[in-house]
Amino acid sequence: MTSSAREVPSSTEGSDADTRFLEDFRSMSAFGATPSGGVDRQAATEPDIAQRRWLAELLEEKGMRVVYDRIGNQFGLVERVPGAPYVVVGSHMDSQPTAGRFDGAYGVLAAAHAVDRAARSDEAEGASPEYNLAVVNWFNEEGSRFAPSMMGSAVYTGKLPLETALAVRDRAGVSVGEALAPTGFLGETDGPEAAFCAEIHIEQGRVLERSGTTIGLVEACWAARKYRVVVNGEQAHSGATVMEDRRDALLGASLLVVAARELADRFPGVLHTAVGSMDVYPNSPVVVASKVELLLDLRADDEEVLAEADRILREQVIRVEETAKVSVDLHLSHAWGIDPYQPEGVSLARSGAERLGLSHQRIRTVAGHDSVNMKGHVPTVMLFVPSVEGISHNEGEYTEDGDMLAGLAMLTEVVRRLGAGELPSTGVYDPAAQG
Repeated sequence: MTSSAREVPSSTEGSDADTRFLEDFRSMSAFGATPSGGVDRQAATEPDIAQRRWLAELLEEKGMRVVYDRIGNQFGLVERVPGAPYVVVGSHMDSQPTAGRFDGAYGVLAAAHAVDRAARSDEAEGASPEYNLAVVNWFNEEGSRFAPSMMGSAVYTGKLPLETALAVRDRAGVSVGEALAPTGFLGETDGPEAAFCAEIHIEQGRVLERSGTTIGLVEACWAARKYRVVVNGEQAHSGATVMEDRRDALLGASLLVVAARELADRFPGVLHTAVGSMDVYPNSPVVVASKVELLLDLRADDEEVLAEADRILREQVIRVEETAKVSVDLHLSHAWGIDPYQPEGVSLARSGAERLGLSHQRIRTVAGHDSVNMKGHVPTVMLFVPSVEGISHNEGEYTEDGDMLAGLAMLTEVVRRLGAGELPSTGVYDPAAQG
């Protein structure tokens, strides 16, 4: 790993508060720690539950009231204006099975410290805020144990029915409701009413590091199409069955994996493809597979490229069926176009970065985040800090202390501005209305 060459203003380094943040980050990273320096704390597992209790104590130490909604989203509330809605600030603390320490968790801890700093600063200056503040730790953002991902924010924003989410089961047959029931994390309300949302996250890419930029002002999310694919073959003896008689579902699935990578190579830098999950039946060493289910996704920075990639993928499916003598069911499960954040929020964040003297640039997110759900619900600001070498969903994931502290200062500035009412609360954002 290389060190960042960015210069972070001295005002964001060296204070007792910054030291406490870094100490808290180290403490937080101990939950579910892996031998290789990462974490494993999938949603509602013991490490995730222990970490949530640790976070509750930290929020309460800062004078916040901790509450949970019906899907287990965790909130730390700072009520300053009785009856007013909240600036909801945070990310997620759950992880992939073997993951880095920074993804999501940095954003939650930064939110806890930023909300505390903003509230104390406003009180000390005698400011008259218009909105209350809330830290949020969204439930099951990663989707590694319970699908789909971004579950907690989807339920909060009404995109996913609560009953549907609670009924989702993991591979062991445990439902979300059953996993959360004994934890005390299931509340009886829908959570605090949001007026705005802010989230800070590691970039999970190389754009900021390569350009020597400290803060990414996220202006949009890449377009995407996600598919659930079922490859149907015929079970047979893996040794005795004549090769030309085989209808091997795993061969068909493997050809699709290769086709997805070759598809990305046709549009370098513009299209990302992946097969991130595969279930093989019967998954026996002496049996030709009769069925394979896999999840395949396409992401693009250009909607025309995405449409062309979809067309080519469907052509490849036909070729795979002919080559492997299988049938392929291709189901489009999710799809969205280039999805913008409110430009007023980007402008507000840019103004804050300029005041702090932090280098910044507009950037698009390839990955999904809870803020993607939230920006269709309330005006939302999304910020990035650099990731060393772009490593993410990997135990080697890393962000420099100086960049984390600069991001904390930036988030605090955004929280203060949102809490002061500098951004109009326009309700649900309609991208079409922006022309």
